[in-house]
This record gives sequence, C-alpha cells and structure tokens, in this order.
Amino acid sequence: MKAIGVESFQALSSLGISQYQVKCLRRGQIQQFQLKTLSHLSRVFRISLSELVQRFSTLDQPIAEPEDGQLQRLQREYQRLATELQQQQQTLRQELQQEVLQILESFLLQWPNAVYAARNNPQLPAVNLIPLTRPIENLLQHWGIEPIGEVGAVVNFDPQWHQLLEGGNVEPGTPVKIRYVGYKQKIGPNFPMEERLLYRAKVGLIN
Repeated sequence: MKAIGVESFQALSSLGISQYQVKCLRRGQIQQFQLKTLSHLSRVFRISLSELVQRFSTLDQPIAEPEDGQLQRLQREYQRLATELQQQQQTLRQELQQEVLQILESFLLQWPNAVYAARNNPQLPAVNLIPLTRPIENLLQHWGIEPIGEVGAVVNFDPQWHQLLEGGNVEPGTPVKIRYVGYKQKIGPNFPMEERLLYRAKVGLIN
C-alpha cells in the first residue's frame, strides 16, 4: 500500500472508497469491480488500469502457497480480466470517436468547401479562419481519420469511396470531380491497417 502512497487500507475510506471496495481490495478480488470503479481507483492511486489490476490481484499479504491448479486458475483469471479491460477501453474509445464525429458531421462535410472557396478567393472573410481549425485536423489525424480526396480534384470513380451526386450510373475508373470530400479511418493493430469508410466523397461528372 505504501508503494502507491497510501498508509493503510483504513486510510482508503478518506479517499471516497467504500468499505465493500476496501474489502475486495484486501482479498485481491479486484475483478468484482466495474470499469467505472476501476477508473476511479486508478485516478485515486495515480496508476494505470493495468498496474492497478496487477497490484491488487497479487497483494503482498501472507497467504498460503497455492497449488499448481489454483495458480493456473488465478493466472487465467488475471489474463481474462486484463483482456476484458482492454476491450472495454477500446469500446469506450470507439464510442467517444463516434459521438464526436456525429457532432462534427456537418462541419467535416461542409468546411472543406469553404476552405476551397476561400483559397480561390483570398478576399473572402473565411480565409482568416482556416488556421483556427488546425486542432480539429490534428485530432482527426490522431484518430487515424483522413479525408477522401480534395474539393475540386479530378479522380477516377471508385464506388467503394465515391458517391455520384447526379442520377444515373458511372463506370468505375471514369474521371469525376470531387464536390464534397469524404472520410475514412485506419483501424487495427496490423500493418497494413484496415480502412473503414465513414463518409463517401460526393463526386460529379466532368462536363
């Protein structure tokens, strides 16, 4: 306990930790806690979730030496809990990203057109606002989100990434002009990473 800056288990009550939670910590039963409680404890102790699980799943208390079978079960339980925490963290990150993207959807789809117009006409007032969006661009880049094309660019039509604004059909590979950029996200630990479509780029035929 002193290794994480707490004198004793009794002192935990002054940090907003209930008696039940203290009892579970003393017994090394940290798997009883929900992710919300684990996150609170990690902030209280100022350690990561993985370190919290490791410390309180193998408490430095005098206990009987476990048998091989029991030790293996404990190891499997620790691994299961660590994997579950990692999956929950990933789910929370994805939910947060999805919520932010929904809030910013109109901005993400319309702002590149305003930038395109401002760069082609420096007299427009919007040209002075372009640098202010750099933090949003950095956030998207950090999340692996990148635009599909640029407004005004001529590209070969790809139905996976492009949506034709006009009615009718167009063959893949046909030159088209991007009217509204789309977005995709690189996901997964493997290399090369998978690319997930967020919004197709809207394109028009070249007259």
